[in-house]
Amino acid sequence: MTISAIPAVSALPALSPVSASDQSGPSTSGADFGAMVAQGLQHLEQVQHTADELAVQAATGRLTDVHDYMIAATEASLATSLTVAVRNKALDAFNEIMRMQA
Repeated sequence: MTISAIPAVSALPALSPVSASDQSGPSTSGADFGAMVAQGLQHLEQVQHTADELAVQAATGRLTDVHDYMIAATEASLATSLTVAVRNKALDAFNEIMRMQA
């Protein structure tokens, strides 16, 4: 029995190594972090809105594919859990900094 390679895998381009000059160092302003948090919250809101729309469709009987709703609900749950975990870590870091200053 012969086993052939997966054609889609060979079609992927090869990755080039990253040089030290391509990496950016830490930012001097908090704007990047703030933008990242805002973008994450917008994504969370969008995912929750999609899950809510699909839940309404399921309740009214207009949902054609139950899998779409289950995937959206799980994605919304995971996004919410991630957001809460990031918030908790940020609060822990803030409290630790405040203890250092006291």
